[in-house]
Amino acid sequence: MKKLLTALTLSVLFSFSIVNAGYAQDEAAEDTTQMEEMAEDTAAAEEMAEEPVEEVEEEPAEEEVSAAVETKTTGHQAIKEKFIEGGPGFMASVLICLILGLALSIERIIYLNMASTNKAKLLKNIEDALASGGIEAAKDVCRNTKGPIASIFYQGLERYDEGIEMVEKSVVSYGGVQMGLLEKGLSWISLFIALAPMLGFMGTVIGMIGAFDAIAAENNISPGVVAGGIKVALITTVSGLIVAIILQIFYNYIVAKVDGIVNDMEDSSISLVDMLLRHKTAKA
Repeated sequence: MKKLLTALTLSVLFSFSIVNAGYAQDEAAEDTTQMEEMAEDTAAAEEMAEEPVEEVEEEPAEEEVSAAVETKTTGHQAIKEKFIEGGPGFMASVLICLILGLALSIERIIYLNMASTNKAKLLKNIEDALASGGIEAAKDVCRNTKGPIASIFYQGLERYDEGIEMVEKSVVSYGGVQMGLLEKGLSWISLFIALAPMLGFMGTVIGMIGAFDAIAAENNISPGVVAGGIKVALITTVSGLIVAIILQIFYNYIVAKVDGIVNDMEDSSISLVDMLLRHKTAKA
């Protein structure tokens, strides 16, 4: 739960940093505009003083200021403007999908990284523990090791007195439980991957309806009337697709990580059973 809250906080900060950066760009643009106005006032004063040479020198400065304004209105400012043009309702819904999807993805990545175990080292420690202290020593090794592989080993060692077959059944059963824990939350991430573009498409349809309503009200198919509605419609679609692409990348990474841990669990379980068979034969 703590990891999920941490991931949610990080995703919220990441999302709202874009908007805050947009406001910062606004302030920078306003400062630059003030500089441009000061330059214009200076040029006007020089014209009154009949100094044409200095007036010519001011022209490049004005061009530089205009270029600075154009530069500073790109980036985050453009994202903010597109967000506002797309409509608060659907764009906010798409943003919520991004925030929740990123929160779940970050939480899963943290959990899976903590669940990763050096299986070769764990198997070596268990083998040494079996040789020196028997089953109880091997259990202590598993108790002191984090990760699903160690948990599966512990459950198998708990059934050692009931026979190797019970060890195998216990390992297989508890392996399914651990796999479910590893895949927890993936269905919600896939939901947001599908939901974000659908919300974008819904915004597109509603934007197109608004465009046709504007055409009907104006009783004229003018480019200005049609382009405004279509632009708003397409912005929501693009936003939904961008969110889906971002979450899909995280989803595929998480699935690959889960598959790697599951393969390690299966391989290590076979090695554990072979190790217990050797230990039982040597003990007999």
